[in-house]
Amino acid sequence: MSAPLALPERNSLPPHRRLEPLVAVGVARVLASFKPARLRRFLEFLRRGARPATVEQALDARRAVVSVSLRCAGQACLQRSIAAALLCRRRGVWPTWCTGVRTSPFEAHAWIEVEGEPVGEPVPAGHYRPLLTVPPVAVES
Repeated sequence: MSAPLALPERNSLPPHRRLEPLVAVGVARVLASFKPARLRRFLEFLRRGARPATVEQALDARRAVVSVSLRCAGQACLQRSIAAALLCRRRGVWPTWCTGVRTSPFEAHAWIEVEGEPVGEPVPAGHYRPLLTVPPVAVES
């Protein structure tokens, strides 16, 4: 068993900015129960029409989710990553949503990233091997 991770810093949002992250967290809790293939199809559908997220946009969404949910601030990485992606989508952008593993010791994880870099994660790119990803759709010019 690995040592418990410290909770990330949780900043309080003003009341008028809490509704969207709370809704995203609630919807993400339901979506986290989907089988992986169904979840992936749903997220692929949802990303359509969104611009690629910037690091700042993705980090702002992740911080908002963590600020309204102690569960997402803790070990619920799947719910947190889905909620952050949903909140990004609500704002018209899409990060790359990822799930993956490391093997020594084995650990599964879910996160969002922008341009190949994990957003708000305490580990560097490449720490986990992605198994499922839902990147932004390439914008045709």
